[in-house]
Amino acid sequence: MRRHPIDPNLFFDPDYDERLTAPPKERGFLVAAEVRSARPLLNAQDSLDELELLAQTAGIEVVGRAVQHLQRIDPATYIGSGKVREVQEQIALLGADIVIFDDELSPNHQRELEKLFGESVKVIDRSALILDIFAQHARTREGALQVELAQYQYRLPRLTRQWTHLARQAGGGGGRSGNGGVGLRGPGETQLEADRRDIQKRIAKLKQEIEAVRAHRNRHRLQRTRQGIPTVALVGYTNAGKSTLLNVLTDAKVYVADQLFATLDPTTRRLSLPGGKVVLISDTVGFIQKLPATLIAAFRATLEEVSEADMLIHVVDAAHPNAAAQIETVEDTLAEIDVPRLPRILALNKVDLLPEGAPPLRGADRYAAIVPISARTGEGIPRLIGEIERVLRESMLEIKLFVPYQRGDLLALIREQGIVDQAQTTPEGTHIRAHVPPRLAALLAEDKL
Repeated sequence: MRRHPIDPNLFFDPDYDERLTAPPKERGFLVAAEVRSARPLLNAQDSLDELELLAQTAGIEVVGRAVQHLQRIDPATYIGSGKVREVQEQIALLGADIVIFDDELSPNHQRELEKLFGESVKVIDRSALILDIFAQHARTREGALQVELAQYQYRLPRLTRQWTHLARQAGGGGGRSGNGGVGLRGPGETQLEADRRDIQKRIAKLKQEIEAVRAHRNRHRLQRTRQGIPTVALVGYTNAGKSTLLNVLTDAKVYVADQLFATLDPTTRRLSLPGGKVVLISDTVGFIQKLPATLIAAFRATLEEVSEADMLIHVVDAAHPNAAAQIETVEDTLAEIDVPRLPRILALNKVDLLPEGAPPLRGADRYAAIVPISARTGEGIPRLIGEIERVLRESMLEIKLFVPYQRGDLLALIREQGIVDQAQTTPEGTHIRAHVPPRLAALLAEDKL
């Protein structure tokens, strides 16, 4: 009998070894509570869709979901004892080992639910899931410090005797005491009290380190301001396409992925406008509904890039079914971190994914311009750059100044960053009338240059 040679590639699976050694994915069951009197931006099912994307980003396989309709949140079990039993039956049937609640659970709810579901089932909420994703994606020292601080602040009021299990997940913290070990207990002090004291010490140390990073960032920001270079901050819902847009505008080569919170650390690049002016474009962390308060507080130093900008470009996924709600979420978060009323452009991204003939999403009067774009195909990008130049020019302030000849650097700075309307030379210097960015006008008025 003739034998045919066997192609070795026929049975070759390049991912076999990786699958063999990789730990099995956790199987998650999602739970949402819909309170009849509440008016959330997203309905329960849409919010669970988003929670499923978060779970997938964290490496969890979602196997089921449930929604409980309530007049009010149950003070003991959050969703009521009957719904808890129903979820228990579902997770047993589906083989789930983690239950994820779509809202932040109070410490009391967390403890009661952990008791009811038992040690074999992990109970977490949306906030813990987002914190875990941030811990996985933080690439710089600043990002790791901010995420670790947020994790500890979240866990401190939830501290139980099972906390040692949670401590291993803290981003870059090196254990409860911050040095890989457990602090010594005083006379009569319980392990729980020692853990709480260690966390409080670690929180204090992290705040000091973040403050040092913040001071360093402020020095760089002040240097940019003294140079009079306008700054434009990109803001938007997570996965709206901000990093892709930054790459298109400035060839920044920032990491891009079709997932939530793919990039956390701010990136700033130069952009030359058609009129010859130079601006700085800063990408920032994306927002999401129900963003943990501890995370907003921890990332406040990074988000100062937004507050200190001269203009915002609000990037929105125009093809997303909940685009309007995402716009409101971003605007609410900006108000929460006290961003002033800066000029802003609404960039309606991903218009190439809109169905043919679909009306583009319209913005509100709060935007200086609304520009449909596609960061992927380049559609609308030239118009967006033109609008950046126009809005910055219209936000400039008029100044009248005498510049002595020995301060020719000031005259060059005004010409570079502003628009000179009139210049009259005299034997002593130049009388100039010009329009300049607000921050440069303030520095000139205070003579800080």
